[in-house]
Amino acid sequence: MPRCFWCTDDPLYQAYHDEEWGVPQRDARHLFEMLLLEGAQAGLSWITVLKKRERYRQVLHGFDPERLARLSDEEIEALMQDPGIIRNRLKLKAVRQNAQAWLKLEDPVTLLWSFVGGAPKINHFSDRSLMPAVTPEAEAMSKALKKLGFTFVGPTICYAFMQATGMVMDHTTDCDRYAQLKGS
Repeated sequence: MPRCFWCTDDPLYQAYHDEEWGVPQRDARHLFEMLLLEGAQAGLSWITVLKKRERYRQVLHGFDPERLARLSDEEIEALMQDPGIIRNRLKLKAVRQNAQAWLKLEDPVTLLWSFVGGAPKINHFSDRSLMPAVTPEAEAMSKALKKLGFTFVGPTICYAFMQATGMVMDHTTDCDRYAQLKGS
């Protein structure tokens, strides 16, 4: 199966590419999870986060925003000792801060999807050199989320989030998933 340029031969990466990346997601819990994971990825490769995803789900209470909003400093310090996740104090504090900000949103799903007009933006990139790292929509999302109290939501993170959750479909035209998702 022809895949996007970034997908390696790692079976976990291939499953993520083939089953999840670029598929429109409207489940609030999943969107929250992906927003936190994209923030955790900052400065690292996505495969690093992907390999730690199950441990994150365990130690971050299934990405329950209500529980994460109440994380104590002691719990964050305990998480700093867990080799199964990325041990970065700022990123772990961002989990709590972003959960608190998330809970203040009336309708987070509608808000997040509003940056692409409520429907997936289907791109038609034939080559990775054409694919941007940031778009005006991602910049607008980043600015709005920061204003709402979120952190680790820069424009590059927001664009990766939009790609991952199918708000934008960036499978390249030579990838099998492009044909499958271009009509979603």
